Order: sequence, then C-alpha cells, then structure tokens
Amino acid sequence: MITKISSCFKFSVLFIVCFSMNINFSDGADSITANQSLSGNQRIVSSGNIFELGFFTPGNSSRYYVGIWYKNVTPKTIVWVANRETPMSDMNSAELKILHGNLVLMDKSQVLIWSTNVNSTTSSSAVATLGDNGNLVLRDGSEPRTSEGFWQSFYNPTDTFLPGGKLAYDKRTKTKQLLTSWKNSEDPAPGIFSLEVDPNGRQFILRRNRTEYWASGAWNGRIFSSVPGLNYIYNLSYVDNANETYVTYSLFDPSSLFRSVMDISGQLKQTSWVENTKEWKLMWNQPGQQCDVYAYCGAFGTCNQLSSTSCYCLRGFKQKSETGWNLKDYSSGCVRAVDLLQCRNGSTSTGRKDKFLENSQVRLPKHSQSVIAGNAGECESVCLSNCSCTAYSYDGKACLVWNGELLNLQQLSVYEGSGRTIYVRLSASDSQFSSTKNGKGVVIGAVVGSVAVVMVLLAIVGVVIWRHQRHIIGTTNAVEGSSVANLGEDDKSGVGVPFCNWESILAATENFSDVHKLGEGGFGPVYKGLFRGGREIAVKRLSSCSVQGINEFQNEVVLIAKLQHRNLVRLLGYCIKENEKILLYEYMPNKSLDAIIFDQKLCMLLDWKKRFDIILGIARGVLYLHQDSRLRIIHRDLKTSNILLDDEMNPKISDFGLARIVEGKGTIASTKRVIGTYGYMSPEYALDGLFSIKSDVFSFGVVVLEIICGKRNVGFHQSIEDLNLLGHVWRLWSENNALDLVDPILLESCEKSEVIKCINVGLLCVEDDPSDRPTMSNVVLMLSGETGVLPVPNQPAFVMRKRGFSTSSSSSNKVESISNNLTISMPQGR
Repeated sequence: MITKISSCFKFSVLFIVCFSMNINFSDGADSITANQSLSGNQRIVSSGNIFELGFFTPGNSSRYYVGIWYKNVTPKTIVWVANRETPMSDMNSAELKILHGNLVLMDKSQVLIWSTNVNSTTSSSAVATLGDNGNLVLRDGSEPRTSEGFWQSFYNPTDTFLPGGKLAYDKRTKTKQLLTSWKNSEDPAPGIFSLEVDPNGRQFILRRNRTEYWASGAWNGRIFSSVPGLNYIYNLSYVDNANETYVTYSLFDPSSLFRSVMDISGQLKQTSWVENTKEWKLMWNQPGQQCDVYAYCGAFGTCNQLSSTSCYCLRGFKQKSETGWNLKDYSSGCVRAVDLLQCRNGSTSTGRKDKFLENSQVRLPKHSQSVIAGNAGECESVCLSNCSCTAYSYDGKACLVWNGELLNLQQLSVYEGSGRTIYVRLSASDSQFSSTKNGKGVVIGAVVGSVAVVMVLLAIVGVVIWRHQRHIIGTTNAVEGSSVANLGEDDKSGVGVPFCNWESILAATENFSDVHKLGEGGFGPVYKGLFRGGREIAVKRLSSCSVQGINEFQNEVVLIAKLQHRNLVRLLGYCIKENEKILLYEYMPNKSLDAIIFDQKLCMLLDWKKRFDIILGIARGVLYLHQDSRLRIIHRDLKTSNILLDDEMNPKISDFGLARIVEGKGTIASTKRVIGTYGYMSPEYALDGLFSIKSDVFSFGVVVLEIICGKRNVGFHQSIEDLNLLGHVWRLWSENNALDLVDPILLESCEKSEVIKCINVGLLCVEDDPSDRPTMSNVVLMLSGETGVLPVPNQPAFVMRKRGFSTSSSSSNKVESISNNLTISMPQGR
C-alpha cells in the first residue's frame, strides 16, 4: 500500500514539473504558443499543409537556420529566413519559443540569436501562427486567427515576395521593406541585390548596393509603365496613402503556388509551380538578360550572354573568391594575376613600362572620363602617365579613360554590331605578354631556321586544299566584301554547323528535281533530300531573285545554329556555291501548318487537342526566342507556313532569315526596309518600320485565330461587312458568339472553355497598341491555365478588308493583290 502511494506521489510530482516548464513541440500544429518551443527536427505546418516552419540547412552548408518553406515541393524551396545573419552550428541546441511577447530563437545557454523585437503587452498569451499563404503572424491568442497581429513575416521579408505580401515604404518612419537576395546559394545572409518601392516615384526599383539598374516605370492607376504585362499574371495593386506607399498582389487562381524572388543573379524572378513536371516554371524576370544586371560579374569581370557560364575574368586577371564563384556569387569580381609595378609616369624603377591588352567587341564599362587626345597613341600615353588609370578606349574621335575598378563590362557577339575595343592596363611582366618578352633571340633564331620548312609545308597544304575545296573559291569571289564569305570557315566563324558539299546536295535532291520539291516560300523552294545512310533532310534553296540576300542568309545560319529548343526547327548544315545559298534542316514529314489547317481534307488530321498543343508549342518556341535563349531574338515573319510539323504533329518554328537580335535591354528597333507577310505584320511595323517582341506577339495572335477558325486572315471575306478574319472574329466576340468562329470539324472534339480562352488570348495579342499586348511569358501563362480571369481585349488592328493596309498609312506603296505566303519587301514609309 505504501508502495502504491509513493508511486502515485512521484507521478503527480512529475506531471506538475512537466507542465511548469515549456512543453516541447509536437509536429502537425500550425502555431507556437507561450508554453511551447520548437527545436531539432520539429516543425509547425500551416492548416492546409501548404507551408512548413522549422530548422534547415541550405545546400551543402553545415549552418542551421529557422525558415519557412513549401511543404510539398521538392527540392525544398525557402521563402523566409529568421536568422539569416546569425546562423547556428547545431539545431538541437537551440529553440524557437515565445518570450515576453516576442518570438525568439535562443541557444542552449539562453543567448539570444534572433527576435521579432516588438513591444508587446500580451507576453503571456502571444501566439505565432503559420498561415496557408506562407505568412507567420505573431498575435494575441485572444484575437481571431485572421487578425494582422503585431508582427508578420510578410512585413519583414527576406528574398521572396509571396501573394498577399507587402513591399512598403513607411512615410512616418522613413523606412523601407526590402526584398534582398541571398549572398549565394548556400548563404541566406543579405546579398548585394535588392528590390524596393521608390519613395520618390510611383514605381519599384532594383539596386546593386546603392546603384539603381532597373525600374518598373511609373504606376498609372492600372499598370507599371515598363512592365504592362504583369497584370496578366496576377492582380497587382499600388497603394499610396498618408502613412505609407506599398505594392501588393493576389493571384487569379489562389490555389496555385507562385513566388517573386530577388535572385542571387540580380534578376527579379517570378515563378509558378507546375505539379505535372514537379518544377518551378519561370513566368517573368527583369532584367530580361543576365548581363543587364549592373556589375553582375564584379570588378574586372566580363559578362557573356552567349556563354553557359555568364562571368569570366578579363585576361590578366583571376577570380578573387573561387568559392564565391562556384556558388554563383560573382560580386567579389577579379583581381590582377600580376600586380601593377610601382609606376612613375608609366614606368618602373627598371625603366620598363606597363602595357595594355586589347579586349575587342565589348560593351564599355561605366564611369569613364573623356580626355583630349588626337590619336590612339596619345590616348594611351594619357592613361599610362596616370598610375590610377586602368584602361582606355579610342574610337577615332574620342578618348575615354577609366580610373580604378572596371565595372559592368560585357562581351558582345560579332553579330551585335555595337561592340567597342578597350585596352586594359597590365604589368609588363604579366604572362599575357610572355611571348614577346622572353628568349627573343631564341625565338628569332627558330623562326629564321624553320622558315623554309614552313614555306614548303604551306605550299603542300595549299595544293591539297585547292583541290578539295575548289567550289569555295567561286563562292568567295561571288560574295567578296561580304562577311558571309567567312561562313565556309567553320572554326573561325563559330557557326557551329557543318559546311555541306555542293555535289552531295545535288545527288540528294537529284539535281533539285521537282519530284523532291516540298513547297515554295518567299525565299525560294524547299526540297526533300535523301543523303547517305538514308537520312532525309529538308533542303532550302534560296532563289537568285529572293528578297533574302547575303545578310539575311548569314543571319539565318548564325542565329538558328545557336538556338536549341524542341519547338524550333534544327539547322543541320549549309552550303554556298557561287550564287547558290543552301540551308539544310531536319525534315518535317507533315510539312507546314498552313498545308493542313487550310486544306478541306487534311484539316481533319488535327482535332482540338492537337491544335491546342500546337498553339502552346508555338507560344513556348516564341517565348524561348524572346526571353529564354542566350540572345533576345525577334522573328519578324511568324506565320502558319513557317510552322513545320514533325511526325507527331509537334510544331517547329522555321525561317529565321528576317530575325533580328535586339541588344541588351532593348525590345524595340526600327528599319527602313519593311519585310514581312501581309496579314501577319503588326501595324507599327507595317506602317512605321518599328518592330519589337510585341510585333511577334501580334503575328502569333493571327496564327492562333487562324488555327481555331481554319481560315486565312488574308483572303478571308465576310459577306455581311467588308471584314477580314480579325474583324470577323472581333464582331462575333463582341456579340458573345465566339464559338461560331470555330472550324466546324472541331465542334465535337473541342473543350469550349479552352476554345474561348484561346480566342481571348488571340484577340489580346492583335491589339492595336503594342503596350496593350501581352508578352509571350504572359501568353504561355494564360494558355497553361495558370491565371483565372483573363483581361478583356480591345478592338484589334486591321479589321477591315481593303487593298493594301486597312489603317491609313503615310506610305505611298499599295499592294493590289496579296498572297498569304508572299513575303513583301518595301521601303519604310515614314
């Protein structure tokens, strides 16, 4: 009996002791209360199982942090970090708990690591709750769970801006809520890139430290002027009142997972989770090109948009932090491989001068100074005489010099045309100059002794080359003075595709027999060629009278050789023979899209599901050209006849002869030679010679409507009114009879809501004002069903069927009859 009483007494004491201390947390709840703590592998989970909060280690790091991440997304995607500047070495020796009304993180010695640091009068009843929106709210336990509380993670963001979050500027305290990048992929400490609301303007801006390098443009009550397409992705709001200015947004589809991240790349990236593929899909990013991020590669680093590794050190320099570079943190930049010698008016105590190494085809760095110099030699002398001068550039007119670090250098391709040459100062003892400084007598002796042997070898090689490549001689003569002549020299031009023998092309096409002819476009006929091994290849033969000249041919070869995407046709080779210009493409057995959808019998091969897949495939291909490839490319001749179909009816965009690279941040360019296809050309391009990514969007919209209707835009005539296809679509859309547009063979197979969505997107794409058209990233988002309510379109351009253009034009050029496949070239009529 005594034993039983003793056991009961011990149990009672243990029970009281346990509840007089903090209760260790159990998984599954969404809140931490005043008598609970979180440590080790414990975590809280939002009520809908969307987000988790707990301890984590980023990447291969051995340091621990408290953070919030998506519960069902792999790999773990962190959206908020508490102790980003004060990591822990052991998660089991720390605890997250409520203390004096604050949420605090303390180590085993009760030393404070992190705190919400707010003044609270509800120390005994405070509760921290994790919501399904990813927001951690500290509130009084007596308040509703939906209350704003007295502290939120949304008001203290790290690098991620979630829907419902807030990016604000407090006018009373003059403080900003910043979105700040991680330092690198394994260190969530604040990096050098940030997003903030501009206190002096109705916009948000990106900075590298204190330097602004991108702005959204002013809010006009509906959109930010430089990024009008954002409202296609979500409902964006800008609020400006007496106390604060802030930006917030909500999703059209609240069930989707979406985030905006101030990335370590310096780009603001917006991504959406795709459950089918288990990956984050990039929907939008700014700046659009990595090299447009200010000083992305740090001091003496150069950015190359065409390279898989964006950052390199200038010759004569090395990475300052190899560890940082391996983690994609290039901010430390580069340092000299050999320090500059102490200079006195450009010379050392030994009398040897520093030297300058040429770096050509670059975008010049920021912060240059203009000095007076009559020629390149004087410009070099000015820089050499100043010990702090690190580089100079002379273009025949002006001399520019740089003092100190070189920032924001970019290596441009030879096809971008705006590159300059900069001469960077190096020590005379640098290995870059070793070939001219050591063993000069030995080198001279070797050269003199071997010159006869070299001459003989060159003669032999010359004879061999002449015999085996005689056809190239005629080609070179035919295009003498043109850069395309170099296309025969693969290694030098960097084209990346083989030069094909003329005789093998003749054999494969049986001397371009009509039996092998697949079709004919504005630039010439296309043949089916049967090459060795039975491989079928499409042979595009540019006609001598084609509007595609040497420049367009070179353009197509160089561009498409650099592009790799499942919805772009693949270039296999090329050939030049006197006046003949040949391109070899992968063979598409189902020919072009127009050959099927406009044929009364063949059109039955494409039901609605296949047509929708084709629309989405084309959209993804154009998005790749505009945003995801290493170059920003405008196609300029997107049409159904330039969409080829493989054996599974997958679309492949072809014909890049008119495509243009748009440099840097540019999305608009102009031309005096308007080339394109009537019915697909945007009004600003057809009338004023202005083209942009939005010109391609217009063409895409026409293609979408043609695919749905099974009718051509040009040549379509509606008997009731003098309307073209766009006008007909708009009339029926305005009358809420959009389904009357659908190709009759699709009525049984189509998903009506999906058809309506595609018509809506098509009409948005063909709006008259380019700024009102969506970007291709927005188009893909809308077609993928990841937005809810779509914007209402305005009346499209070119709705009336008239001779030539349907909108008044300053051009005197009028076209009496137009073929849908005819590519038109005309002088710009401004």
